Amino acid sequence: MYLSIDIGGTLIKSALMDRSGQIFKKESRPISRKSIDEFDNILFQVIDYYFSTDIRGISVSCPGAVDTNTGTIYNGGAFPFQHNVNLKSKLEHRYGVEVAIENDGRCAALAELWLGSVQGKRDAVVLVLGSGVGGGIILDGKLRHGGNLLSGEMSYIMDGFGEESQKATFFGFTGSAVEMIKRINTLKQEKELLDGKKAFKYINSGDEEANNIFDEFCQSIGTQILNLQYILDPEIIAIGGGISAQQILIERIKLAIEELKRVNPMHVAKPNVICCEFQNDANLYGALYNLLSNVDKLLKKTNEVL
Repeated sequence: MYLSIDIGGTLIKSALMDRSGQIFKKESRPISRKSIDEFDNILFQVIDYYFSTDIRGISVSCPGAVDTNTGTIYNGGAFPFQHNVNLKSKLEHRYGVEVAIENDGRCAALAELWLGSVQGKRDAVVLVLGSGVGGGIILDGKLRHGGNLLSGEMSYIMDGFGEESQKATFFGFTGSAVEMIKRINTLKQEKELLDGKKAFKYINSGDEEANNIFDEFCQSIGTQILNLQYILDPEIIAIGGGISAQQILIERIKLAIEELKRVNPMHVAKPNVICCEFQNDANLYGALYNLLSNVDKLLKKTNEVL
């Protein structure tokens, strides 16, 4: 058995899984963003909860730029105290098993590459819509990290700027599902501003104000999909994140792309936009696949030596 962990901004999810990806036990609990000591205490509690079972390895999905070779996290994302922390060494020293660490957006892409929507594809892009825009780029059948570990960090893409101020707007904000939902619920004076079900109730019912905000959001996604198609020319662009469970999302993104092409007739790109198969559990699957890939590489090297 393997233990897979997904460290999110508010929750830490965990699952006991086998090599095929079958989940045998799963739980989630709040994670602390106050200090590294509180963070570590919760993380250790999660792992200790499972360790009565024969655990062969621990896989972790987390925010930040991750050097998968060393297990060092940079820039920490929602956990700035994780900057320059080697989480792989810390956990291997404490638990004595193989540990693999990977960025959360890239884990979502690995899940789709392993068992999901881009399985068997040579070139693909996975966009994960959440508080920002994460994801991963698959080139020649392999996940791309980049020389500075920034490949797939879609939130940093600039999608406009003020001519006088030169201040940019970023895709991580204009393409944020959380901000879109918050705008709709604020407009409708809902108490729970981050409740996606309430926001989509307005969208699906045809509410004009809600749909204006949603269409603006989908246009932002569609614009960057066209840009990515010209830069990388992938076979598939898969959309993930919790919001992808809403059927209207892919429909409206495709409509936005067609409208952009109609208004800008020089476009020749025909992106193949689909929904990811994995949603809330994507990072658990992707993290496990990352660990299994590392374990298989180590076994291969050992056999070559023998």
